[in-house]
Amino acid sequence: MRVLVVDDDRLVTLSLKMILEAGGEAEVVGTGQSGTDAVRLYRQLRPDVLLMDIRMGEMDGLEAAEKILKGSPEAAILFLTTFSDDEYIVRALRLGARGYLLKQDFESLLPALRAVCSGQSVFGGEVVSKMPLLMKSREEEPRRKSFGRLGLTEREILVAEQVASGKNNREIAEALYLSEGTVRNYISEILEKLKLRDRTQLAIFYLTGKLQGGETRPAD
Repeated sequence: MRVLVVDDDRLVTLSLKMILEAGGEAEVVGTGQSGTDAVRLYRQLRPDVLLMDIRMGEMDGLEAAEKILKGSPEAAILFLTTFSDDEYIVRALRLGARGYLLKQDFESLLPALRAVCSGQSVFGGEVVSKMPLLMKSREEEPRRKSFGRLGLTEREILVAEQVASGKNNREIAEALYLSEGTVRNYISEILEKLKLRDRTQLAIFYLTGKLQGGETRPAD
């Protein structure tokens, strides 16, 4: 896989290049130190994945991602940062980033890149743990009505809500007084109706109303 690495710390970019290329799975096709570099190099190199920091001089990673995704909604952008600020996470989700990892999760980096290349979304454990709180900061009723217009039943909406809050099938079953098998069936039906691949995509879509690349699903 061809990876573009952008971080304002040159030592970090060199270290990432060494780590990624050591196993022979990834080729770092370019490196940059700012959001401006990211936009220019992405358009020039068209990598499989853009691995990028958020806080950078000249133009930050979120601004760069917005510019890139506006012209190339299929772009696979994975943020690798030291910051787990709620605002950053929500903005990254809304923009259509494919993932958000913290720099201390270096051991997860290669598996995350593989997953992103295959079209999946990847979020570190600390980011996933924040999703329930981020959910509570938004109004639920308008979202429920919107999902109803997408063809989900009231029970399916409740299951989707539980998935987005980070609960596993057993926890959802206990919360809604269902069997785990019934929960699995509900989730399969929801994914089919919304044309989503997995529960991570469902959680992101439920939280932001957007799909990969920022596409918004019509509500009628």
